Amino acid sequence: MGHNTYFLETLCREIGIVSPDFPISLTRKDVMDLGELLLTVKKPGRYAGGEWNSVKKEWSDGMIKVLLAFPDLYEIGSSYLGIKILYGILNARDDCLCERAFSPWQDFEEGLRKNKISLFSLESRHPIRAFDIIGFSLAYELTFTNVLNMLDLGNIPVRSRDRTDDDPLIIAGGPSCYNPEPMAEFIDAFLIGDGEEAMPEIIEAYKASRRQGVKTPRQELVRRLARIEGVYAPSLYKVEYNYDRTIKKFSPVEDCVPDRITKRVVKNLDGAFYPTKQIVPNISIVHDRLAIEIMRGCKHACRFCQATATYRPCRERTIGEILRIARESYRETGYDEISLLSLSSGDHTRIKDIIEKLNEEFHGLAVSVSVPSLRIEDVLKDLPILISKVKKSGLTFAPESGSDCLRKIINKNIDMEKLFRAASEYYRNGWRRVKLYFMLGLPHERDEDVLRIPELIYKISNLKRDIDGRSGFISASINAFIPKPHTAFQWKSMDPIEELEHKKEILRGAVKSRFVELDFHSFGMSRLEAILSRGDRSLSQVIYESWRSGARFDGWQDVFNLNIWLDAFKRCGVDDSFYLNRERRFDEILPWDFIDIGVKKESLLKEINSLPALI
Repeated sequence: MGHNTYFLETLCREIGIVSPDFPISLTRKDVMDLGELLLTVKKPGRYAGGEWNSVKKEWSDGMIKVLLAFPDLYEIGSSYLGIKILYGILNARDDCLCERAFSPWQDFEEGLRKNKISLFSLESRHPIRAFDIIGFSLAYELTFTNVLNMLDLGNIPVRSRDRTDDDPLIIAGGPSCYNPEPMAEFIDAFLIGDGEEAMPEIIEAYKASRRQGVKTPRQELVRRLARIEGVYAPSLYKVEYNYDRTIKKFSPVEDCVPDRITKRVVKNLDGAFYPTKQIVPNISIVHDRLAIEIMRGCKHACRFCQATATYRPCRERTIGEILRIARESYRETGYDEISLLSLSSGDHTRIKDIIEKLNEEFHGLAVSVSVPSLRIEDVLKDLPILISKVKKSGLTFAPESGSDCLRKIINKNIDMEKLFRAASEYYRNGWRRVKLYFMLGLPHERDEDVLRIPELIYKISNLKRDIDGRSGFISASINAFIPKPHTAFQWKSMDPIEELEHKKEILRGAVKSRFVELDFHSFGMSRLEAILSRGDRSLSQVIYESWRSGARFDGWQDVFNLNIWLDAFKRCGVDDSFYLNRERRFDEILPWDFIDIGVKKESLLKEINSLPALI
């Protein structure tokens, strides 16, 4: 054995590609090719596995093998709470093993294809095709082409109709599943809503299908899953269209499935599983800290916010359970930062007590507590404790608009005087930088409304000048407004890119200070996100063609290529403006109408019809 061969085998064994405890799931040539490949890629730690608290079970015929797949980089997916929860739930079962896979970056994909190595799991290095179930987390729409790419790298047919009984069952869950139709051709079954209670039911249904050594045909298994509350199987529904391409009828093709899909809701967070042995990555990730979900849902009703609508009702974890999770998680992970996670953490009825108790618990251990989502009222109400005991990561507010009128329209109830008082107090207590979030293209927005944004920015910056004679640094993040499904604005159109660019230039022309940084999210990416979040099944072919033409990592600004998508729309004969720039009729059947999130369409109509009185 040559020196290089010995080195590569040693490397592969150290990172877990070859393990004495498990059968080698790749050929010897694969192992050597993979070892050489890992020496050439930018971040081999993305593909190495072997992290602290990762679970590696022995493969056996009786085990149900689940792969949790995240269609983005390891650094993003490893921070995603949904995967951490399901990973813990499934690996706690004696009849199941659960492993992970993430989208390979361009360098690693190229190496896998060149060396004809199948995409594999991190834990055991088994090809993903060897798993019984692959569950994709669809956290945002711009990962859709990565789903197709991962399937293809795993030698799994991309379209559901092309899979056989020997292929894994492909399911998906996550925020982007609240309109699953654009991905209907590729996913066997979608889970709508919370997964803590639904995923074990899916496992039991799969387990029942394999009893007595007889494997249930794929389509029959899909039928069984479709009987589980919250599960939507696209192949069991049909769509009929009108002459103008609007939906004429959406209906089941079999009597065994419901007309509407009701989202799953975990009613008691204290009784739900929460992972305390969270995986500690070997490389830096986006949120490299201990995350504790203290609340699910939001108590506010911003009209533009899809998360507010889809995560209803608001549910809190008790302070005792939060402390238990923090105590055990610290012991199992050693993290020195605890992040209190929710859509609006300051709205927890015991937030002040939670922060005080956590600081008491970890006093002297150099463990900090961060609260990433505070409203202005929270800052003022509990300012002394928040300033003295919460990690100073910066002050972030989301006024969304500089215009009082537009904030009323989107139901963003902010007392601006309180915002100014909060910013002043933070400046007095040592902060120098404030981050603000705004949107362009809000309903009924005019040029004069856009000009209110720089006025607000300068006013907040100058509050620091009044204190110490120096302007405060303002980082303003500007995003295009997208009328999302299940919100009161779902019938609205989106501003054309030309109009958004016009408003962008207004902002740039009005901001001249070196203390203000404007960060514009790509309007092209927002345009695609809007199409994919509001589309129907016609988009499946567009997604497929875009992927075949090289679309990958569409959520990454330095990689995203809008022209690939525009060409795909043309080749497929699909008009993207149909989804973007068209006001939808109130009597129109929307692609997501069959999903019941607990908010009646009539309530949304009442809200949207009340807007003229606010203008």
